[in-house]
Amino acid sequence: MTTPSVQRRSVVAAVTLGFAAIVFDGYDLIVYGSAVPKLLEYQAWNLTPTQAGAIGSYALVGAIIGAVMTGPLTDLFGRRRLFIASLVWFSAMMLLSAFAPNPWWLGATRFLAGLGFGGIPPTAVALVIEVAPVSRRHLINALMLCGFPAGGVLAAVTALLFLEPLGFRALFAFGALPLVTLVPLSLWLLPESPNFVRRTRGVPRTSPPSGLRTLLSRRTAVALALFIVTNFCSFLLVFGLNTWLPQLMRGAGYQLGSALAFLLVLNVGAAVGGLAGSALADRFGSRWVATTGFLAAVLSLGLIAVPLPTAVLFVLVFVAGAATTGNQVVIYGYIATHYGARQRATALGLSTGVGRLGAVTGPVLGGALVAAGAGLSMNVGVFALVALVGAIAAAAVPRSRGVPDDTAPEGPAAAEGVAAAISPRA
Repeated sequence: MTTPSVQRRSVVAAVTLGFAAIVFDGYDLIVYGSAVPKLLEYQAWNLTPTQAGAIGSYALVGAIIGAVMTGPLTDLFGRRRLFIASLVWFSAMMLLSAFAPNPWWLGATRFLAGLGFGGIPPTAVALVIEVAPVSRRHLINALMLCGFPAGGVLAAVTALLFLEPLGFRALFAFGALPLVTLVPLSLWLLPESPNFVRRTRGVPRTSPPSGLRTLLSRRTAVALALFIVTNFCSFLLVFGLNTWLPQLMRGAGYQLGSALAFLLVLNVGAAVGGLAGSALADRFGSRWVATTGFLAAVLSLGLIAVPLPTAVLFVLVFVAGAATTGNQVVIYGYIATHYGARQRATALGLSTGVGRLGAVTGPVLGGALVAAGAGLSMNVGVFALVALVGAIAAAAVPRSRGVPDDTAPEGPAAAEGVAAAISPRA
C-alpha cells in the first residue's frame, strides 16, 4: 500500500520539477529580447532590426506547433515521457543556438527549440492536475505556472550579469542547463499520472489516440472551439498589454520611469491574480472565475481610459494584470479540469497552441493602433472589447458530461495505481 507521505512526495516532485521546467521555458522564450542589442552589434552577421525581429518570432511559431503536436502525444505515451522529451529537446536546441555560426542556424534552432517550449505547459499542467488533490488542484497548478514570470525575471537578471562580459551566446547556453540538471532529476523523481497508468495498463502504447477523435465530435468540438477563442483573447491581452503599456502611458504624459512602473504593477497583479483566482476556482469552479476575470479586465481597462488620479490608475493596472495574465493561469486549470485524462493533454495542446496566435496578434494590433495615431483610450478600449469576447466564450463552454476516467478507484486498486504511477519507470 502506498502511504499518504509517499503520495505527497509524488505531488511535490511533480510541482517542483514542473515549476523549474516552466522557469526555463519562460527564460528561453524571453531571453532572446535581452540578447537583441548584442546581436545587432555583432558585425560578423550584420543583422538588421527587421531580421532580428523575424528570428525572434520563430520560437513563438515553433511553440504554437509544439503545443498542438505534443498534446495528443502526451495522451498517447504519457505525461512523464513527453515532459522529459520536451525538456531534452528544447535544452539541446538552446545549446545549438549558442554555437550558431550564422543567422540562418540561429533562426532554425530557435524554431526547433520552440517545439519543446510549446510542449512543456500542456504536459506539465496535465500531470500536476492529475497528481494533485482534487480540492486544491487549481491552486497547486497556479503555483507551478508561476514559473513563467519567474523565468522572465531570470532572463533579465542573467542578461544584466552576463550579456556585457560574455555576449549573447552565453545567454543561450545558460538556457541549456536543464539538460544536465532537470532531465536527470526528472528521470529519477518525476511520477507518471495515476490516471494514465490505470487506463493504459495492458493497452499497447501504439494504439491510435482516441482523445483527438472524441474532441472533434459535436458537443466536445464546440467546447474546444470556445476554449480556443478564450485562449486567443487571453494571450492577446497578455502580450498586447505587456508590449505596449509603457509606450501608451508615456503617450498619456507619464515619464519613462512611471510608465515602466505601470508595467511592473501589471505583472505583480498577474502573480497575485493567478494565485487568488486559482484558489477561488478550487472553491467555486473555474468557469465563473475565468468569466469574472475577463469582466474585471473589461471594467479596469475601460476605466484606465478615463482621466483619473495616478494612484487610482495604478490600482486599475494592478487589477488589469490580475484579470489578464493572472486569468490565463485560471484558464489553464479550466481547460484541464473540463476534460478527462484521455483528452486532457490533447485539449490543452490544441486550445493553447492555436490560442497562442493571440500572442502574435496582441503586439501587432497594439502597434497598428499606435501607428494609426490611436491614444491610450482607443487602445485600452479595443483591449476591453477583446476581454468581453473572452468572457462570453468562457461562459458559453458547454458543461462537461463528467470525467469518469478521472475518478480514482477506492481501496487496494487505488493504492496499486498510485504505486505504479510514482515509480520512475512508470
